[in-house]
Amino acid sequence: MEITDHVYSLPVTIDFGGAERTFTPTAVETETGLILFDTTLPGHADALEDALAEHGFGFDDVRFVVLTHHDGDHAGALSAVQEHTNAATFVHWAEAPYVDGREFPIKAEDERYPPARVDVEVLDGVGFSTLAGPLELVETFGHAPGHSSFHLPEADLLIAGDALTADEEGLQGPAAQHTPEMERAMESVAMLGELDFDRTICFHGGFVEEGSERVREIAATE
Repeated sequence: MEITDHVYSLPVTIDFGGAERTFTPTAVETETGLILFDTTLPGHADALEDALAEHGFGFDDVRFVVLTHHDGDHAGALSAVQEHTNAATFVHWAEAPYVDGREFPIKAEDERYPPARVDVEVLDGVGFSTLAGPLELVETFGHAPGHSSFHLPEADLLIAGDALTADEEGLQGPAAQHTPEMERAMESVAMLGELDFDRTICFHGGFVEEGSERVREIAATE
């Protein structure tokens, strides 16, 4: 789905534990190629490539990979994506050790996804120039130690990662069962409510026509 000019949601539906689950990476165009936000579970890079192809893109078009955080459904296919691209990978400094293998992923149990290269460790306020306007990293800790969301003010859009979720009723807060520091995560939700955006892409739930006004409502309920 093309959300707005130069911004694409990439829903990937996977059979997971006997049930279908849909994950939603995002791609944003730059003058030199795509920024790909998040991947998917290990072994499913081909499904991500198919999602890119629906918009006329392939892995050859991916110039950068940016992770919102290190959980396996976001970073699990990163090493495979790196094998198919020359993309530099950007990860928040607090997430990088879990991605590259220095630390064991926090929510993993017996196994971990293949460690992957981290080229640049980033932090709050880091920006990218895109064809949809400037894009800024916003630290939204709680769901993971260095969880990051990304704001595109000129597109009135937030790439939320797992800082927010969406369902049939619209935009919701983070999933409590997968969020180790829920109080901190809700502080991040309140901070997102101070930004200006009307639309949101959630990794779990996809695109919704709701933004900061709804986020402030979510923050006020906690």
